[in-house]
Amino acid sequence: MHILLVASAFNSLTQRVHTELREHGHQVAVELAVPGVSLAAAVDRHDPDLVLAPMLRTALPEEVWARRTCLIVHPGPPGDRGPSSLDHALHDGAARWGVTVLQANAEMDAGDVWAAAECEVPEAGKSSLYRGEVADAALEAVLLAVERYASGTYAPLPQGPAAARPPVRQADRRIDWARDSTARVLARLRAADSQPGVRDELLGAEWYLHGGYPEDRLRGTPGALLATRAGAVCRATADGAVWIPELRAVRASGGPAPVKLPATLALAPALGGLPPELPEVPAPPGPAGRGTWSDIGYHEEGQVGFLSFSFPGGAMSTDRCRRLLDAYEAACSRPTSVLVLGGGRDFFSNGIHLGVIEAAEDPAAESWANINAMDDLVEAVLTTTDRLVVAALGGNAAAGGAMLALAADEVWCRAGTVLNPHYRLMGLYGSEYWTYTLPRRAGAAAAERLMAEALPMGAAAAVRAGLADRTIGCSPDAFAGETARLAVRLAALPRAQARIAAKKERRERDEAERPLAEYRAAELARMRAVFDDPGAPFHALRRAFVRKEPLTGTPPHLTVRGHRTGRT
Repeated sequence: MHILLVASAFNSLTQRVHTELREHGHQVAVELAVPGVSLAAAVDRHDPDLVLAPMLRTALPEEVWARRTCLIVHPGPPGDRGPSSLDHALHDGAARWGVTVLQANAEMDAGDVWAAAECEVPEAGKSSLYRGEVADAALEAVLLAVERYASGTYAPLPQGPAAARPPVRQADRRIDWARDSTARVLARLRAADSQPGVRDELLGAEWYLHGGYPEDRLRGTPGALLATRAGAVCRATADGAVWIPELRAVRASGGPAPVKLPATLALAPALGGLPPELPEVPAPPGPAGRGTWSDIGYHEEGQVGFLSFSFPGGAMSTDRCRRLLDAYEAACSRPTSVLVLGGGRDFFSNGIHLGVIEAAEDPAAESWANINAMDDLVEAVLTTTDRLVVAALGGNAAAGGAMLALAADEVWCRAGTVLNPHYRLMGLYGSEYWTYTLPRRAGAAAAERLMAEALPMGAAAAVRAGLADRTIGCSPDAFAGETARLAVRLAALPRAQARIAAKKERRERDEAERPLAEYRAAELARMRAVFDDPGAPFHALRRAFVRKEPLTGTPPHLTVRGHRTGRT
């Protein structure tokens, strides 16, 4: 079928639906619901067999749903209505939740049900839940609904009476630091981790708090800052403490939208620096056995080292790249034969940190520092010849983050992973040695096509294209365990040492043919030309992305019917 996706943004769920429907043999195009653009005219222009809305913040116009079958993906079980479904689920401490695919009609979320699926609710933030368990359930329901619609024989079921729950406002998210327990604080923070954040006062200023993790040992006066760690701040609750990784300033009247930043970076310019007595408390070494937070961790199982990392939004600032490189070099000093990078439940990496760059006093200089730090990390992976390196992608990867994965010897993806192995949409040529790794894996012609098309790719398609070596079908929370089991088995294979020796020989041959330094220099020359040009599109595109500026239309590459990529 020709399916048109109508969405408020080409977000993670919309991308996943786009890739999965193509994988199932459908032609897929996208139209974004943006102000001032007639959605009805756009739908008529596409003339699809089916309209599907994976993520829509506004109601479909009657002139669209009255003339065509339009299916809405609602992130709540049948009978749940309203715009804050996941927020309510996390506030209420729900153990299970669901996703419903329903037919659009005159009442929001009240249409007949075409399909529904349930999912567990882990101890994670809303954005991680949305990209993980909710996305899995959504795809299960979407594929079933599309199959039922295509049959021409299925009659959707009415939902029955239900009252829409009100949207969650900032007043509902308010934290009373003197009285609220850590569990309650975490519920509030997790329900707003990516957007919209929890509005609160901190050190005499108003901020939006983004993200929250428990701390089991540090204690202090409720509401007070206790420590910093890797850009996050630790804040005391009534009965414990929480780590808050990111902050966003409250928008000034008439001013630009503030950028979400690592907490310590956000606080420093606003307040002239954090209190000098606030200590930097490093994360405990070894596996995460304590109830505390760290964005980088390392542990071993036999001959396998596991270097985990999880950065908010998958964004890798200069500091994060350098700290991860230090951890990588330390991991490579250990007597292991396999090293696993990643393995977490959410983003692997999305490359350089556009928010930190945007907020920098000199964005061009920060861009240059960040891309070189990324290149240093990728180079370290590429030149590791004494062990096998596995990139384990439990979540999505894009741009330089996708190229970081391709530097490994093997790339393992959870079945729901989406890759965006391109840079064009941010106005960049790209670096991270992509001109070496991408053609090496996919071939020169395919590499050029991937960069030009700038479309997302599902895990199965990535395996067929040579960008990944294995898909792992499991829940987000089970991915680390499945990865560990497979990595231990890989290290025990009799041919593991022979593969390591062959890898070293190949790296030497490739280096003799064209040194890595030449790839890096050629890529960085083009990147620097963009960074240093104030009129280059990168600066406006970056600003629009991190400041959430509204689009004026659908990017042309999304309106084209996406090619079928999978079985028919």
